[in-house]
Amino acid sequence: MSEFDLSTREGRWKHFGSVDPIKGNKPTSKEKMTDLQSTNKDFLFEIEEVGIKNLIYPVNIDRFQTAGNFSFSTSLNQDEKGINMSRILESVEKHYNHGIELDFDALYQVLRILQESMNQSSAGVDVSGKWFYDRYSPQTDIKAVGHADVTYGLAIKDDNVTRKELTIEAAVTTLCPCSKEISEYSAHNQRGIVTVKAYIDKDAELSDDYKSVILDAMEANASSVLYPILKRPDEKRVTERAYENPRFVEDLIRLIAADLVELDWLEGFDIECRNEESIHQHDAFAKLKHRK
Repeated sequence: MSEFDLSTREGRWKHFGSVDPIKGNKPTSKEKMTDLQSTNKDFLFEIEEVGIKNLIYPVNIDRFQTAGNFSFSTSLNQDEKGINMSRILESVEKHYNHGIELDFDALYQVLRILQESMNQSSAGVDVSGKWFYDRYSPQTDIKAVGHADVTYGLAIKDDNVTRKELTIEAAVTTLCPCSKEISEYSAHNQRGIVTVKAYIDKDAELSDDYKSVILDAMEANASSVLYPILKRPDEKRVTERAYENPRFVEDLIRLIAADLVELDWLEGFDIECRNEESIHQHDAFAKLKHRK
């Protein structure tokens, strides 16, 4: 027989080992609590970045709401012990409107508020999310929703932008040129994962479709684009186009680079293509870096 009243939640908790809170002697109001983070003395070094990672928060990318994975940081002066991390979330909340608009202008405003609330000269953010867009089948023109992964990177010092980056990761089809060359018929093909990290001119005006411009360079140069919906005429076109445009990973990143180098609003880019090989147990990959 329990000594506690098992008909109540509190009684059942104590039956399973819960105990009453202790009566402490430390203050319970914020005004009376010691603020260790605001301690000022010589702490030996300035810190370039301190903040939080893996903050999941709603974002809006174009017409779609999705989840963003944020990393926020600020600098920290040598005479300050730590930052007040709750102010990071408070800065984000000030821009909430059914999600934060995931673009460079909105992120800049968040960083300016964060910079001011932390009383620091520098602030930065990296945020990843799923970018959704309309994708039409190549022959029957049926609309469906496609997707790619995007990561925005932005950093400021005082009121100047010091880092402005956009990374896009998307899947494509690659068909092996060697297989096509040596086989009497057919050729092996596979899914290729293409990643472009674009270093954007900090002073350039970006068009509304700048993400689509980069994505087009990644997809159009592959053997084939991937589609959410394919009817038989679409499948015929996709497989024939892949056969007409064989690509090694080396071919693909060079062709993408040839398109990206013509964009005057890019200062440079990193490209990687990784093929999930259909006839090997390993993947094939190639990387290329270019700075103007």
